[in-house]
Amino acid sequence: MLKQHYYEGVIEAGCDEAGRGCLAGSVYAAAVILPPDYVNEDLNDSKQLTDRRRKKLREQIERDAIAWAVGIVTPEEIDKINILNASFLAMHRALDQLKVRPEAVIVDGNRFKPYTPPQSEGGKPLPHTCIVKGDGKYLSIAAASILAKTYRDDYMDRLAEEYPQYDWQSNKGYPTKKHREAIRQFGITPYHRKSYNLLGDGQLEIPF
Repeated sequence: MLKQHYYEGVIEAGCDEAGRGCLAGSVYAAAVILPPDYVNEDLNDSKQLTDRRRKKLREQIERDAIAWAVGIVTPEEIDKINILNASFLAMHRALDQLKVRPEAVIVDGNRFKPYTPPQSEGGKPLPHTCIVKGDGKYLSIAAASILAKTYRDDYMDRLAEEYPQYDWQSNKGYPTKKHREAIRQFGITPYHRKSYNLLGDGQLEIPF
């Protein structure tokens, strides 16, 4: 059973991202504020769930959450600022869009850039805590992992219609053998991350 909250007596947002390890596509992040007494025994780390289950849970999360939002950082931005900073930026963009302002943030993983809300008094960042494997420990992080994963999967499915040779409908942009063989054969698309080792051979030189 996942825990309801980390901080006591404050409005807490859970954050997670999807797509850090992909060769193509934007990185997505979500922020979710759940009711303090929220219970949903089906919520878990999105990687532990089937696609069908994730989509059903997305509907429940969007219905039940006090607030939720998704932030996106493009491949071009990833190449400029690197994927770690892009992941932080995607989470910040999600937090910026929340209709209810959180008072603290819990984040999946072990690193996070402090978040200062727009128009915050004195420009003070919110308290935050990084929780390794937090998407399997706290409901709001699990909910954020599901939103980030499903919205990014939908986006990659749309891109797959435009570029079917890369098998994105199956690999979602991750570095599978078929994906890398397609890069070798057809070159890259505008959605590929040029700063990544796209061919997996230690070289950044890629066919255009």
